[in-house]
This record gives sequence, C-alpha cells and structure tokens, in this order.
Amino acid sequence: MKKNIISTPKAPSAIGPYSQAIEVGGFLFVSGQLGIDPETSGFVEGGIKEQTEQVLKNIRNLLQHSGYYLEDVVKTTVFMQDMSMFQDMNEVYSRFFAKECPARSAVAVKGLPKDALVEIEVIAAK
Repeated sequence: MKKNIISTPKAPSAIGPYSQAIEVGGFLFVSGQLGIDPETSGFVEGGIKEQTEQVLKNIRNLLQHSGYYLEDVVKTTVFMQDMSMFQDMNEVYSRFFAKECPARSAVAVKGLPKDALVEIEVIAAK
C-alpha cells in the first residue's frame, strides 16, 4: 500500500519530524493543527475561538489540497488547554461541521506545542 505525503503552504509547516498529512488506502490522516496563520507563521490574534477557526481553516486547506472536503472527515480529536474552553471551541467547530458530524473526542491536556490553546487532528475517508 503506497502512502502519499501531503504538504501545502496553505497550512503551517510541520514544527517537528512529521508530515502535515498522509494519504493511504483511501484515508487522509491530518496531523494536529494549531491556530497558526500559514502566511505569518504566528498565532492568530485572540483566544480559543480565533485559534479554533484558524485550526479548522488549516485543516480545510489540507483536505482540499488532497482532494478531500470537510464532509469527508470521519473522526476528529480536539486537544485543549482547559475544558473550560470547550463551549467556545464547540461554537466555532459547529460552524465547520454542521451536518453529518464526524465522530469526535475532546480532551484537556497539560500543554500543547507553542503554548497553543487548541490542537485538532482529523481522519478523512473517500
């Protein structure tokens, strides 16, 4: 089974030894995305809502670059600095996944790369 390494300038560059995404066997595995604007390489201004929106834009860009769409996402995992941020994150998340929502896990973690407020990874299928 051949794997296809995905890379696009429309999402932040990897900050370690990993790929932005990998496609294999009709699935796309998107690495955890942060609220970083790929044009500035810095976090977007604001809080959890703004970072969540940027994260999901980055994910959408990776999906589209690979021939997938948000509707193809079957699983998401959301990591947040604190569960008190859940409602604000969910408000933004629900605008991107309004119908036929993917399966999801959402957890609070002790810390995220670059002190991000939220990180989201997804799996999409064709």
